[in-house]
Amino acid sequence: MSTDGATPTRREQILAAAAERFARAGFHGVGIDDIGKAVGVSGPALYRHFRSKDAMLAELLTGISDRLLRGGRERVGSASDPEDALRGLVRWHVDFALRNPSLITLHMRDLDSLTEHDRHRVRESQRSYVEVWVEALCRARPELEPATARATAHAVFGLINSTPFSAHLDQAQMAELLGHMAHGAIAAA
Repeated sequence: MSTDGATPTRREQILAAAAERFARAGFHGVGIDDIGKAVGVSGPALYRHFRSKDAMLAELLTGISDRLLRGGRERVGSASDPEDALRGLVRWHVDFALRNPSLITLHMRDLDSLTEHDRHRVRESQRSYVEVWVEALCRARPELEPATARATAHAVFGLINSTPFSAHLDQAQMAELLGHMAHGAIAAA
């Protein structure tokens, strides 16, 4: 979905509407007509953009995993030192989770609704994203074993990805709180 401030394409509008509805009612609780109505077209008109509702889910979930991976690599690649890389990764993931609560919810609840092929693709991107964190953690904290760094990364993701269920503060306050908590979890490792 458009992240550069440009007007979203029709395809991006459809994906955003699908993500919101899937997050609210679950993948199986939403019909193609519901998504079409949300963007002002008939359900069948969506087939000009996607071959099926399953294809929408696949694009949403592979897209989230690919965006996280790409963004994580960019943060690490532009970091001035290992600590800066960790700060960048935390800021990136917190910002992503706060800006995309529907995608976070959808990913946690409906990943198993993907075809095996698409689920495998998502898992591959996720594993690569975890390894970006593991490498950054091990560079910043050389005493960490890779297994501990991996467990730490997953714990930090769980903390940050809880935002759709715990966002009781405004976005800036929540970002600050999550950042402090994530760094606290990293320091505790």
